[in-house]
Amino acid sequence: MTLDVDAPDPPELQETDPEEYDDVEVTGNANYRRQDLEQFLKDGAWADAFDEWRGNTDMDEGEFEIARDLGLFREFDFFWDDFADRVGYHAPGIPEDWRERDYHPDLDSWGTVSAINAGLTELGQVVSEVLKQDFVDWEAEYDAPDDLPDFD
Repeated sequence: MTLDVDAPDPPELQETDPEEYDDVEVTGNANYRRQDLEQFLKDGAWADAFDEWRGNTDMDEGEFEIARDLGLFREFDFFWDDFADRVGYHAPGIPEDWRERDYHPDLDSWGTVSAINAGLTELGQVVSEVLKQDFVDWEAEYDAPDDLPDFD
């Protein structure tokens, strides 16, 4: 199913320490290269990834509009994970207490919340892959410690 919507603007990446996220683990160099990644997003990585995601997502237009209304697409974070030689990401989501907070007038079920959160996670993964495969032109700089055991 193809989602018939326009891509939102790419996120502006903040200088957040990825260790602050509950769903992210980063080891090694703290050079997250956000300025480079943000420029790649503006130079087409976001649009390319969004087009790929839009063609495969299970998110429907109503769920997409809720996510857009809440500004969730602006809250994505992407960062270089030197140790893993990958572009890491943190996808935003709707919090568990959405009912108590009267989060959005069209948000009416856990199924909708789950679909939005899953769709955003999938988008983050696609963007991460597109950045690494088509835009990142640097190699990991992580050097393993000298005292690692030798398994030869």
